[in-house]
Amino acid sequence: MSHLPEHLLNGYRSFMQGRYTAESGRYASLAREGQHPETMIVACCDSRSAPETIFDCGPGELFVLRNVANLVPPYEPDNEFHSTSAALEFAVQSLKVKNIVVMGHGRCGGIKAALSSDNTPLSPGDFIGKWMSLIAPAAEAVSASTLMTSSERQTALERISIRYSLANLRTFPCVSILEGKGRLNLYGAWFDISTGELWVMNKDTGDFERPELG
Repeated sequence: MSHLPEHLLNGYRSFMQGRYTAESGRYASLAREGQHPETMIVACCDSRSAPETIFDCGPGELFVLRNVANLVPPYEPDNEFHSTSAALEFAVQSLKVKNIVVMGHGRCGGIKAALSSDNTPLSPGDFIGKWMSLIAPAAEAVSASTLMTSSERQTALERISIRYSLANLRTFPCVSILEGKGRLNLYGAWFDISTGELWVMNKDTGDFERPELG
């Protein structure tokens, strides 16, 4: 009996025979010198939207935080457990990243749940329901619109939630201070799984636009 699923062992075997062999020097350097990524990405834990794949990055290039619906909660220094805030604190204060990108994606299950009229918890803890309540006001406003189709409402909330997370990022003193000094840049992006299109948020207007790739 294997102690790991067979497809993972096969993937690891392929990794060792291919990418690791080709980049062994890079891995040795990272092990010796530590990680120094310039960019942190807050992404959804959806298996279809991996930032390292989308941006074609190698080991040590991105510091990735993934959670349901790529949300950032507001700054709240209490005695509770804050996984997202802890990762953000580490990235900004210890790794000293220069960029933070909040990247949402199309067909997000968390966003769909926030828009759903069925609020039946998946478990007694209702962890997803409580987590998605971070964008409840926006979800209620979007749900009330009868001028959009259900897919249009979902896309709208996926993008609005990115702006919510960026606003919450700025409630963290370490983020707002460094951004004010020009030492930290915040970005928003949205990835369409079905087409591979990347949309980037215009910092001035908040609109999402296709970047020129040349």
